[in-house]
Amino acid sequence: MPAAVRGGPRAKAKPRVKAPQKSAKRVRSKTAGRPLPSRSAPPQFHGPPPKLILAAAALLLLLVAVGVLATGHRAQKIASAAAAGVEGRFAQAGFRLRKVRIEGATQMAMSDILKAAGLYKDEPLLGVDLAALRDRVQGVGWVKEAHVVRLLPDTLVISVVQRQQIAVWQHDGQTFVIDGHGHPIPEADPARFPYLPLVVGAGAANAAPTIIPLIAQRPKLMGRLDALVRVDDRRWDLRLKDGSIIQLPATGESAALIELDQLDQRDRILDLGFERIDLRNPDTVAVRPREPVRPGQLPAAGA
Repeated sequence: MPAAVRGGPRAKAKPRVKAPQKSAKRVRSKTAGRPLPSRSAPPQFHGPPPKLILAAAALLLLLVAVGVLATGHRAQKIASAAAAGVEGRFAQAGFRLRKVRIEGATQMAMSDILKAAGLYKDEPLLGVDLAALRDRVQGVGWVKEAHVVRLLPDTLVISVVQRQQIAVWQHDGQTFVIDGHGHPIPEADPARFPYLPLVVGAGAANAAPTIIPLIAQRPKLMGRLDALVRVDDRRWDLRLKDGSIIQLPATGESAALIELDQLDQRDRILDLGFERIDLRNPDTVAVRPREPVRPGQLPAAGA
């Protein structure tokens, strides 16, 4: 907008000329992008710009490193004090922890991961020990592997690979959720995993990762399964919801289950019901039919 001319004869004053529309648009575009100040916004840092602080801090750390190499352990205290000072200057420039992003974890696992991380809001972001933080997160039972990334100016990203939950293990009156290697996940509440198969007995957790995939390949059998019971830490009994028992051999479970598939395809044995199927002998399949309920007799539990 042209400047107004003050003084001089009024007759010689030239008429005002409107600024071109293009210039007006340019002024508006500059002002429209500025964020409006918020009443709740934290006070802004009015010292040197963050880039200048970053360069000065890097130079200071370099000088301290040279001093440590030159003087040995005598400069360690000086280096620690200098590092603390650098962190403080970065914090003043706005490099404080404001957000934590957790990637790859379920909702149930997030609270345990945050608790183990031990982070607090507004702590100096550059003062966070990423290696120690990763170790703490990997100590959580949910977590198989963790990676931590610092995003300036105010964010930490914790990316995890979570353990797969494959079964609920019951032994000595206690229950645990176990992962694909048979390891318990202490933070997991078994009551929240009713859809997982139940494995029972000593040694069942370690043997479960082998047998459960074989059962999962047979949806009809899996749908009737109540529990897998480990017998003498050698073999499995499959207990069905109707009280039937399928006895598997100590070795060759896959071949025994294929034999059960053939028997069911031929005689629909899973639909008709039985008391016990003994598959322990690879040469013979022994089937004990369920005894019919006589008039006036109460059916057996699970029948």
